[in-house]
Amino acid sequence: MIYCLSGELAELDAVNMTAVIDCGGVGFLLSVTGNTVTHLSNPGVGAKVKVYTYMAVREDAMELYGFCTEEELKLFKMLISISGVGPKAAVSVLSVLSPDAFISAVAAEDSKAISRAPGVGAKTAARIVLELRDKVAKNFYSSSSSAKGEVAPSAGKIGISAGSNLSDAGDALAVLGYSRSEALSALAGLDASLPTEELIRLALAKLMKG
Repeated sequence: MIYCLSGELAELDAVNMTAVIDCGGVGFLLSVTGNTVTHLSNPGVGAKVKVYTYMAVREDAMELYGFCTEEELKLFKMLISISGVGPKAAVSVLSVLSPDAFISAVAAEDSKAISRAPGVGAKTAARIVLELRDKVAKNFYSSSSSAKGEVAPSAGKIGISAGSNLSDAGDALAVLGYSRSEALSALAGLDASLPTEELIRLALAKLMKG
């Protein structure tokens, strides 16, 4: 299993969504997401880069997929674990939505945003939300700040009693980049007895409406 590649970016094709990484004279061709194309375009061809990879093995072919972050690779693996979602559909979703935008869409049950990805219909998008909602909450709300070397804001910092579902939801919103005032406004008036995931979904829906 090739977990990551470090080498010189030899080629980058934004049209066909591919990149070639030269590792010690061996060029590895990877299919990449739009997000990774953007990431690799700066510094650009000739620069030293690192990508995380997933190898898809079929009876008639092997294909290597590349991602600019471990977070994006993790989301890709979650997507292809869903019945009917193959590597190409997963790349399509992560090309239309950045990792943060995808996480927000799943949390808000915004299947319409996911269905904008070419090759992903409304039913598939709804299934993605249904199957990944809890996994995304478990894997990203509590860990994304620490993974980036940041300190997750405490419940007290968003002005809600610590240890409650509201405080957990507030922490999740802060992790997703919302300010203290935005989190407080979005959570205001919501039933504190609701599950954390439901509070997050309702708050994100309010935030997205602006």
